Amino acid sequence: MNYKLTIIVPVYNEEDNLERVETELLNYINIASVPTCILFINDGSKDKSQTMIEDICNRNDAFDYVLFKENRGLSAAIKAGFDYADTELVGYIDSDLQTSPEDFNLLLDHINDNELVTGVRADRKDSFVKNMSSKIANGIRRAFTKDGMDDTGCPLKIIKTEYAKRIPMFRGLHRFLPAMIMLQNGRVTQIPVRHFPRIAGTAKFGLWNRLLGPLMDCFAYLWMKKKYINYDVAKTSK
Repeated sequence: MNYKLTIIVPVYNEEDNLERVETELLNYINIASVPTCILFINDGSKDKSQTMIEDICNRNDAFDYVLFKENRGLSAAIKAGFDYADTELVGYIDSDLQTSPEDFNLLLDHINDNELVTGVRADRKDSFVKNMSSKIANGIRRAFTKDGMDDTGCPLKIIKTEYAKRIPMFRGLHRFLPAMIMLQNGRVTQIPVRHFPRIAGTAKFGLWNRLLGPLMDCFAYLWMKKKYINYDVAKTSK
C-alpha cells in the first residue's frame, strides 16, 4: 500500500498501554484522511513492551517497529522515526494516549499550508504541578525561540518529512520542533486538540525534565540558530 503518513510511537516500558495503543491506532487508520502506517520506536524498554510490539506488528500489516539496543531518550526515538519514515508526512503521538489519534485528522486539514502542525492540549488533565511547570517552560522557550507556540510539549504533531529529516537533532529537541522547522523557513501553526488523563503506566518526565532541562536546552538552540546553515538551490544539472 502507498502510505502518505507515518505515525511515530515512541515506547519506553509501556506494556500496560500497548493493547489500547493497538486498538486506538487501528481505529484511526480506518478513518484517517490519508493512507497511514504506524512505526513503533522501542527506546530500550525493560518490560514486555518489545514482545507485545512484535505481536502487534505480526498481525497488522500497517505496523512496523525499530528496537534500540539501549534507552536513549525521547528525542532520539523521534529522530529514529524521522530517519526510518519513507512517507510524505510524518506524525508523532505518545504511547500513553493522553491525546487521541483521531485528532490527527484535525492537523492534516492544515498541513498543505504549513510544514509543521502541532496540537495544543485544551483543558489539560494533568496535575497542578505538571501544568504549571509546563506553562513556565513554554514561556521561557517562547522568549528564546520566538516560535509563537503555546504548547510544544503536546505529543501530537504532523510534519512534512523532507523538513523533519533535515532537523539537526539533540537531546531535548522534541520541545523545539516548531522552532527547528522555522529555521528552515518552514511555516508552523497550532490547533487545539483533546487531552485525557493517563490511564496506565507512569510519566517519564519529572520537574527537571519539564522545567530546568528545557531552560538549558534553550541556550543550545540559540547556539544552533546562530550556526545553522540554510540555502536555496537556484539551478542544478542533477
